[in-house]
Parts: sequence; structure tokens; C-alpha cells
Amino acid sequence: MSKHPKAADMSGLYPAAIRESFVKLDPRLLWRNPVMFVTAVVAAMTTVLGLRDLVAGTPGAGTALHISVWLWLCVVFANFAEALAEGRGRARADTLRATKSETRVRVLPTPDTDPATAAETLSTALRPGQFVYVATGEIIPTDGEAVRGVAAVNESAITGESAPVIREAGGDRSGVTGGTTIVSDWLVIRITAEPGKSFLDRMIALVEGAERQKTPNEIALNILLVGLTLIFLFVVVTLPAFASYSGTAIPVVVLGALFVTLIPTTIGGLLSAIGIAGMDRLVKANVIAKSGRAVEAAGDVDTLLLDKTGTITFGNRMADALIPAPGVDLRSLAEAAALASLADETPEGKSIVEKAREILGMVPAMPEGAEPVAFTAQTRLSGLDLANGRALRKGAIDAVIRLTGQTPPVELSAQVDVIARSGGTPLLVAEGNVILGVVHLKDIVKPAVRERFAELRAMGIRTVMITGDNPLTAAAIAAEAGVDDFLAEATPEMKLDLIRREQAGGRLVAMCGDGSNDAPALAQADVGVAMNAGTPAAKEAANLIDLDSDPTKLIEVVMVGKQLLISRGALTTFSIANDVAKYFAILPAIFVAAYPGLGVLNVMGLASPTSAILAAVTFNALILVALVPLALRGVQYRPASAAALLRRNLTIYGLGGLIVPFVGIKAIDMALVALNLA
Repeated sequence: MSKHPKAADMSGLYPAAIRESFVKLDPRLLWRNPVMFVTAVVAAMTTVLGLRDLVAGTPGAGTALHISVWLWLCVVFANFAEALAEGRGRARADTLRATKSETRVRVLPTPDTDPATAAETLSTALRPGQFVYVATGEIIPTDGEAVRGVAAVNESAITGESAPVIREAGGDRSGVTGGTTIVSDWLVIRITAEPGKSFLDRMIALVEGAERQKTPNEIALNILLVGLTLIFLFVVVTLPAFASYSGTAIPVVVLGALFVTLIPTTIGGLLSAIGIAGMDRLVKANVIAKSGRAVEAAGDVDTLLLDKTGTITFGNRMADALIPAPGVDLRSLAEAAALASLADETPEGKSIVEKAREILGMVPAMPEGAEPVAFTAQTRLSGLDLANGRALRKGAIDAVIRLTGQTPPVELSAQVDVIARSGGTPLLVAEGNVILGVVHLKDIVKPAVRERFAELRAMGIRTVMITGDNPLTAAAIAAEAGVDDFLAEATPEMKLDLIRREQAGGRLVAMCGDGSNDAPALAQADVGVAMNAGTPAAKEAANLIDLDSDPTKLIEVVMVGKQLLISRGALTTFSIANDVAKYFAILPAIFVAAYPGLGVLNVMGLASPTSAILAAVTFNALILVALVPLALRGVQYRPASAAALLRRNLTIYGLGGLIVPFVGIKAIDMALVALNLA
């Protein structure tokens, strides 16, 4: 079964991105990226000056126009990176938009109204608070909450998962999403979304980037880039005075080329694409972010709160062993446990029957005239009353002791303690007032969970397991799973208090949840991941929504967030290191005639001042387009400490950013000389 969204149609992506690259040359659009705006202004200036010199027949016009072409290409390549990232998002949005359709729906005045008397209206006319009846084969018109009925719903249009999921009134699986289809039974749904503001509508807007706002880190980096640009502007403006003092003149075109190559054009051109690509990677993981801020916060998370059930463990306790009391035959215990569980439709009850089958080789048939005794919160027992007067029961230790008036033998009590300490759940089995033995129910820890938590620990992230189990059981499961800490017998208030304590200590907290009782904690957490199957309250409170409703997805979200931050940091390091190398290419070329001693700085041995300037400008444009795939794909992230990541960043992208320009500019210089272009 697929667990990924329907593949988006990427045909025509590159031609569209190329067209959009030129559309984005509009100054009103360029202004959003100050570095590229400044580059475009310089390109326009050098173009005008080059054309003027060409008309006037001034020597050097060809060089000026050559520089202009590469400056314009630098801006176009930056626009291309952004357009390509946006185009991928729009393609996915178009795929989602195809799932939307206007349908006729049956509106009920009250949830209990007979559907046969319902009035029909268009789905686009629905308003929050209205009730609609949706039956087998019909599309759920918009977001809402099931208030009556239970149904199997195909959510493949949203999640990509082909297997139907159960949605029912009440509980934490009452939320339904517009565009999904009921495949069996029916639901009465209370509409919760305004027209045009459904989950699908917001998902489309977010995926295609229409609602993408710059994150705090992006804004801070933009401010840094603007500051560096201003610094280099002052530097370049002062150079003519030094040149004049030495009796030389620097052409304005050369000053413009120097200015553009010194400012951090690489990261300036790729910054937006990196952010958009980060959101796209989340979409590929079937997670929708309401804001880029949440994605970045995920990358800085210090504490991860995870529910035990369904996240760390499978959630269904299974019968692991049957332990008879002294003097009781194992087969007799197995038969009694199976009979007491025949009418128990819970996963626990079914697992007891299956365990008895392993021991007996068969499952006892339901005796004629037997009456099931259902489990209640008051009795904490279930079982079977046979027609011959036998009364078989299984249940919690204290409940069975209270029913029988007997305490388990010492040997059996010791086994009960061992089961509890190991994280299991002991159930006593009794016939009448005789205790026959104990059933060991075990909550199975998911495979490879321990390794995942070890990876998080290597990242410096503390994991906390949240469970309603008693502290003894919680401690055993926490030890088996390898989490750093646990919160036992947890209530919504305790979750909220834990998050606040962690935040008061200066730590960023992430958690996931699906119920209305999780909403306060999801809203309080720095990163709140709601399950798509959860309640509308949980989805509104969270800033990320997992379409697969998989609580372990929180770990993937953290990985994507870290990759986004690392990618931005790596390319920023590369860009700034790049500028240092270009400094050695152009400055000696400008002043070597006036100050021959500066020739020692021409470490690359460039052929001439003209070829040096042209090579630097050409490299500046080419390196930008060469890094587009890396910006879209992201820098590979491996779990490691902050110090190790910093060393890796400085080694690969810092040192690499210094070496690559020397090699690249020299190669371009040689090519220019060989082609007689400089």
C-alpha cells in the first residue's frame, strides 16, 4: 500500500521555471530580495554604460557588455532557482486541486433528522455549523466533525494511503477532511470550515507557496546580507579616491563588477529557494506546515514529547504468556482464559484466545446458553457465565481479588510482581472463587525505536515518553525503548505543565497529539504536530499536520527542520568564503598597474586585469546555477553534535568555498584567453 501522495505532474516544470525567471525581473518582485535587486541595478547600469561606449566607439565596450551579460545571468539564475522551487510546489498543488469538486449534498436541520427528508444544496454553499448526511460512495464536501454514525473513509486523495480508515462520532477520530470519500456506511457531519478555507484549500495555498512567509531566521539572514551589501558598497565607493591618489582611474563598470562579486550573491540568490524546498520536503513526508517558522523550530528542538501508545509501542497489549497457579494445569487455565475471552472483541481479548489456541491446539466453542459478561470501568472484569453454573472471569488484580475474596498464592503473586516490573499488565483468571492463574499482557515496543532515540540523543535532543501507565510499568517500557525520561499517569494538565517547565529552562519543545485534550499542549509547544485523523481542535492548535496520522513522524519533522537549517548555514558559509577568493582575483587586477607590489596577491596568475574581472563575474554566475540542485535537495544531514556539525560545515563548505573559486576562476581565465575574449 502506498503511503505517499499521488505523484505530481512535473512535466513542463523547467520551461515554466525559465519563463518565470524573466517575469521575476520585474523590479517590484526583485525588491523582495535586496541582494538580487542591487545586482540587477548594477547590471542595468553596466548595460547602459556598455551600450553608450559601443555607440561612441570607446575601447572596452565589449568588456562592459560581456560583464553586463553575466550580471544579468546571475539575477536570472537566482530567479530560476526560486521559480523551480515554486513550480514544484504548484505542481503538487494542482494535483491536490484536482481532488476538489462541487457536489450536491444533503443538509439536515439537526443531526437526528431523517436523511430522506434532507434538503439538497451545493457543497460551495455550506457554512460552519450546518449538518450534512454523507453515505457510501459520496465525497465529504468539506472539513467537519462526525456527530453521528461510523464509516470507512478513503483518504487517498489527501494522504496517498489506499487503505480506508475508520471515522466515527465522538472520540479522537471524529475529524473528517473535504475531498475524501466514504466507502462504507454513513456519517452525519457538522461543518467546521468556511468556504474556501478548508484544510484542502489551506494545504493547496501552503504547498504552492502562496502563503509562505519569511521565517525569523530568513529575515535575520536577509538583514545580515543587506548589512554586508552596504559595507561593500562603502568599500567600492571609496576605491576611486585611492585610485585617483595613485594617478589611475577605475572604470565604473569595473567597480560595478567588483561590487557584485564581493557581496554574497550566492546565498542571496538561493535563500528563498532553500526555504521553499524545505517546505516541499515536508510535503513529500506527508506533513503540512502551517508556517515555515514551525519547520525551523523543529530543527532547533531540544525536547521531544512522545506518547507511548501508538508511538513507542504498537498500542495493543498482547497476551505473551499464561502462568497457572500452583496445582492448576496449564491447559485448564488456557481453556478458562479462552472461554472468558470468547465474547471479548478487544485486541487484548483476541490475543488471549489466540494464545490459548497455541496451548490447546484449538479454540473452545461458545457453550450453548452461555451469557457474556461485558467489561465495565466499575467492575474492571469480563467473562462468561455458563449454563451449568460455571462463572469464568478475567480482569485486574484487585478486581478479581475483590470478586473471589481470595488472594493469589505467594508463587503467583511473585509472578504478578515480575510482570508489572517488566512493563507488562497482569490479568488474573478465576472460576467462581478460585484463582486459576495470570495472563501476561505485554505492550510491544516497535522495532528500531531504540535506534531512532539513539540518533536523537546524538543530535542533542532529549526524549520524554508520556503515558497513562503507572510509574513502574512506565519505567520498564522507557528502559526498553531507550527514552531519556518519562511522565507516568499523565493528564492534559501534566503535559501542559511539563512543556512550560521545559520552555522556562530555555528549551524548545515538540510534541504530537490527536485529541481535543491535547489541544492546549499542542498550542503551547514550539512545534505541535497534529494527526490528520484527530479532532478539529487538535488540528487548529497545532502548527504541523501529519496526513498519515503517524506519531513517529515527529522524528522525521525534526530531521527535515535540521536539514533546512544546515543547508542554509552551509550555503551561507560557502558564499562568504567564495567572496574572499574573488577578492584576490579582482583587487590585484584593478591596482596592479598603480601598485606593482600588489602583483604578489595575484596568486592565481591571471592573464590580465580584464580577464581577471571577466573570469570572476562569470564564475559568480555559474556557481549560483551549479548550487541550485543542492539548494533544492538540501545538504545531507547525519545525526551528530553541534560541534561536529560545525566542523563539517567549516571543512566542506568553508574550506571548499575558498578553494573552488580559485580553481574555477583560473579555469575560466584560461578559457577566455584561449578564445581571445579577454
